[in-house]
Amino acid sequence: MAKEQDGWQESAGSLTLVPMDVGFDYDDYRDVLKAVFERRKESSPQFSYKALAEILGIDPAGTFRVLNKERHLPARCVSRAIDFLGLTGRSAEYFVLMTSYGRERRKVARQEILDKAQELRDVPRRRLEEDELSFLRDWWVVAVRCAVEVLEGRAIPEEIASRITPSVRIEDVRTALDLLVSLGIAKKAQGGTLRIVDQHLTVDGRKGRLAVAEFQRKILELAAESVDRFPREIRDISTLTVTVDEDAFGDIREILKDCRRRIQARVGDVARPDRALQVAFSIFPLMPASKAGR
Repeated sequence: MAKEQDGWQESAGSLTLVPMDVGFDYDDYRDVLKAVFERRKESSPQFSYKALAEILGIDPAGTFRVLNKERHLPARCVSRAIDFLGLTGRSAEYFVLMTSYGRERRKVARQEILDKAQELRDVPRRRLEEDELSFLRDWWVVAVRCAVEVLEGRAIPEEIASRITPSVRIEDVRTALDLLVSLGIAKKAQGGTLRIVDQHLTVDGRKGRLAVAEFQRKILELAAESVDRFPREIRDISTLTVTVDEDAFGDIREILKDCRRRIQARVGDVARPDRALQVAFSIFPLMPASKAGR
């Protein structure tokens, strides 16, 4: 399962917080260019094909033809398009691959490019509405959802309560199971078991961000307590203290995004999980940059 703040993501056995990125929701890169151009024109009517042409480094007629899929964007203009779209990291890499995919004519080469691009895509996610944010109210609701998966659908409150650490009351487990069903995250199956329906979830909006922030606070408390709660053999905690500039800070965030994505991909290959883990990432200032204040 996967969650997101500004898009929040939770992934079968893992909780990740990553920004939502429209840079993967297309197969033809020209659709994105046209959509952003039209959005820009709506907010600034004076923004024209000529203005976009100057940004991209081609003539207005060529820009019109690109946006209407009559030709492809020249390779020399791709970096300019990335800047115009505001893409970074994986989304920028995906855009570059899709421009190559569009221009390539050889079938085998096209498939190789597409395979690389697919590896960069995030998993599809269901968005939780405001009235469904109760899923984030208590940390053990997420743990109960994972427990159902580990126990292959067995939804016995006593069994689940005995497995979760730190301990959770049986009544709270029972309430969490009812909540999962009411939200449609799990559905009742044969023999009293539950089937997890939504493997990947996301939230956004102000209320969603507040709910995620509170959830994160609780998870980081659990992370601190885990130092004493579990032996080193079944946990892994490490820290780094570094000095950076703004560019390095951005690069570190991108590295963590990629790490989260790789963890999700690895988790997706697990056929029969035998445990639930919480993976938490945090970067915070010990000495903010001067322009950020103290």
